[in-house]
Amino acid sequence: MTQLEQAMAMIIGVFDKYSGTEGNKFTLTKGELKTLMEKEMPGFMENAKDKDAVDKLLKDLDENGDSEVDFNEFMIFVAALSCVCHAYFEKMPPK
Repeated sequence: MTQLEQAMAMIIGVFDKYSGTEGNKFTLTKGELKTLMEKEMPGFMENAKDKDAVDKLLKDLDENGDSEVDFNEFMIFVAALSCVCHAYFEKMPPK
């Protein structure tokens, strides 16, 4: 597989690893989203000063209002976060 194909498979695998441990296997509940964030993005969670950060994130990501995050909603989050990171690293001075 190409690097891009590997990256796509990895994103799908991470979502699948956490979805379905509670309830619907095709969505992330609040608890599953929190676990995913703690395990896969610990720096993001450490920097979140708000104790309700996961609640706010779930509310922002839950486009269809079902109190869960489906794969499409998750991908919007991953894409947006990737764009923010890309913009940040573009501003970094070259080594």
